[in-house]
Amino acid sequence: MCRLSSQGPEPLPPLPQPLLRKNHAQALDNRRRFRSAGVRVLNLLSAPGSGKTALVEAMALAWGRELRMAALVGDQATDRDARRLRACGLDAIAISTGRLCHLEAAQVADAIEQLPLGDLDLLLIENVGNLVCPAAYDLGEELRLVILAVGEGEDKPLKYPEIFQSADGVVINKLDLLEATGDDLAQTQEHIARVAPSAWTVALSARTGANLEALAEALHLPVRR
Repeated sequence: MCRLSSQGPEPLPPLPQPLLRKNHAQALDNRRRFRSAGVRVLNLLSAPGSGKTALVEAMALAWGRELRMAALVGDQATDRDARRLRACGLDAIAISTGRLCHLEAAQVADAIEQLPLGDLDLLLIENVGNLVCPAAYDLGEELRLVILAVGEGEDKPLKYPEIFQSADGVVINKLDLLEATGDDLAQTQEHIARVAPSAWTVALSARTGANLEALAEALHLPVRR
């Protein structure tokens, strides 16, 4: 297989500042509400098909007895993923974004009115599957996780650096498919470290649960390992 030199893309043009200022103000208000309620909030971002919903399912099944959890699920259409999570015992709220390719802080503010925030330990926000738009929109989360599936390509962090640079951590998912895809895990991790040196990385399989305990450790969650 031919290998190209690893060079990043040109930066994206800036988004309209009034729009971002409005979102930022709402995100600050969301963050205050989350902290007041004592709930930790994770914003999960990825391309479509990387396994965000499967990862939230795995979290619910592994940690649901020890942590009080809920989820907000953003999609342009349907509530299929929210219904999947409800089947795992999560209180899951679907957010339909229509033509928007990302969640905004105001949508999160509306959705959490349906949740007992003060009764929760962990709120998982499953963002719309997109590696561009969501990077610029703070939702008020405590931590931002980018999910990258095995098979998407080792150079994905180089192609979409802004979303990886915005992340506190990167989850490399579908580890059970590593041999079948022929991906170079070490090179993927090297590319993540190159564009986002401050982000930690955990490789796991949401499908099998392999190494899920490493994610709990990275998140400092009070669950049995």
